[in-house]
Amino acid sequence: MTPDTAVRRHQDDADHEGWGRLNPRLFLVNLSVVATPLATFSATTVITGGEINLQVLITFASFLITCLVISGISTMRLVTTRYRVTDDRVELHKGWFFRSERSIPVDRIRSVDLTANPLHRVFGLTSLKVATGDQASSGGGLSLDGLSARDADALRRQLSELRHARQGLETADLDTDATLAELDWAWLRYAPLTLWGVGGVFIAVGSVYRTLHEMKIDPLELGIVKDIEDRFGSVPLWYGILVTLLAIVVLGVAGSTATFIEGWGGYRLDRPETGLLRVRRGLLITRSVGIEEQRLRGVEVAEPLLLRWAGGARLKAVASGLGDEDENSSRSRLTPPVPLALARRIAADVLGESVSPTTAAELAPHPRAALRRRINRALTWSVLLAAPFVGLGLWLTPVLVHTGWIAAVVLFAAGVAFAFDAYRNLGHAVHGPYLVTRAGTFTRRTAAVQRDGIIGWSITRSVFQRRAGLLTLGAATAAGIGVYKVRDVRVGEGLAFAEEVVPGLLAPFIERVPAGR
Repeated sequence: MTPDTAVRRHQDDADHEGWGRLNPRLFLVNLSVVATPLATFSATTVITGGEINLQVLITFASFLITCLVISGISTMRLVTTRYRVTDDRVELHKGWFFRSERSIPVDRIRSVDLTANPLHRVFGLTSLKVATGDQASSGGGLSLDGLSARDADALRRQLSELRHARQGLETADLDTDATLAELDWAWLRYAPLTLWGVGGVFIAVGSVYRTLHEMKIDPLELGIVKDIEDRFGSVPLWYGILVTLLAIVVLGVAGSTATFIEGWGGYRLDRPETGLLRVRRGLLITRSVGIEEQRLRGVEVAEPLLLRWAGGARLKAVASGLGDEDENSSRSRLTPPVPLALARRIAADVLGESVSPTTAAELAPHPRAALRRRINRALTWSVLLAAPFVGLGLWLTPVLVHTGWIAAVVLFAAGVAFAFDAYRNLGHAVHGPYLVTRAGTFTRRTAAVQRDGIIGWSITRSVFQRRAGLLTLGAATAAGIGVYKVRDVRVGEGLAFAEEVVPGLLAPFIERVPAGR
């Protein structure tokens, strides 16, 4: 019997019972997981000429046991998982020793996402996740890890048709296929403008060093390291530092570029059916995320400092039903780093507006007291960072004293520059049905949130804000990060603004002062 025949027979049996099962090719994926440590051990044996010590054996044995456990769990899931879609719900049964049965009404489904890692793609498989929007990481929803790509797409379409039918939409409203944005490789120029690439170099070096150390291998004694030491051991210190920093930057840029290509290869933002936005991206690990437009409450344009200097930005959706904080951060991304003008145009298309509220709104400036707070903060940090040098210098050597005050001056000058930038970035406004707020210097964020989605206000005042007559006003919503803040506004102005945004919501908590007091 051929594998394809076995697969068809397996699926026919499941269909006959009214239940679907995971694809049997998942077993081949499990075999590949187990083969990984065995292949790694074989390669290590060849490289070292058969010289394997006890520590290496323990390391690879631990790796093999871990892979066996992972493979065993996945195989158990393949054998025991069953799922069924009825007219009004999705049912999932899995487990043997510890049985789990879950039933989700179709009305509660917020999105159906598809993800496929490279190993799954080799065998034509994908993972399907049905999300209900519960914020708890262990909350509602269900996952089917190991469906064929065709079955997963058919199941997602079936669930979409059921949801539309229960919402009273016509089937003809499906397949609108309106493309809002597609990958342009010219955006690759924005990939290096992030600090994550440089940070990734240190993480990779630390991981390699730790792995070699666990295998009782001293990285400093490797041939390539000794060769570098022989070649450059006599160069001046400043030259060695400069070359090291240059190498870190080059590796960081390469890492950032590779991350961009892997994460956003094949990117497409479209509206495949009425009331649904879909983001598809990923070169090796493919992802397909759906966002219901009825759950959309606005957009956020984020401009990290280096990206802002280059005229770029990222766009995120402010939507409910995207899971907890980590899931929301990943699933709410609508674009990679793109030109700012394009991010604003896509924001307008997503919201169904002619012009994005993040651009059209005329933001009100904040009081000068907000600038003084940021300058005072820069002064405080510069003094705190320079004080240890001055203290040690008074005890040990005047050189450290001079180092301390010079560092304080430089840090304060840089801090003042960032303080003015942060102050200029402050702003808030009401633009039609949207609350628009902007803040931040290292990452300037401009958020437009629907006013009817605001369910409450939070007002915070630190000791220093009270002395300056300021407050921070937070608009609470069930979407996005949960609270969108208007920072450092005067008390009267902030309360009046809250009343303008959502009339009557804050009124029961305000005591009005009679005129003349």
